[in-house]
Amino acid sequence: MAHTAGRTASRVQGRLAAATSAFGARRGGRRHPVAAAVMVLPMALLLAVVFGGVEAVVTQASSVAGILGR
Repeated sequence: MAHTAGRTASRVQGRLAAATSAFGARRGGRRHPVAAAVMVLPMALLLAVVFGGVEAVVTQASSVAGILGR
């Protein structure tokens, strides 16, 4: 029973590697922070507008500015 965990983990790693290579993802590479931000920001903005996050951010920013005395 103790040896089954190792086999299962290696199978999962093999499937994960196959899935990432199918989508063209590179393994071990680093993405530039600006490229990552460009990929994430459109969805973040969409979600903020759809769920009303813009007003929450404005409210929090004004509260922080009030606390700082500006």
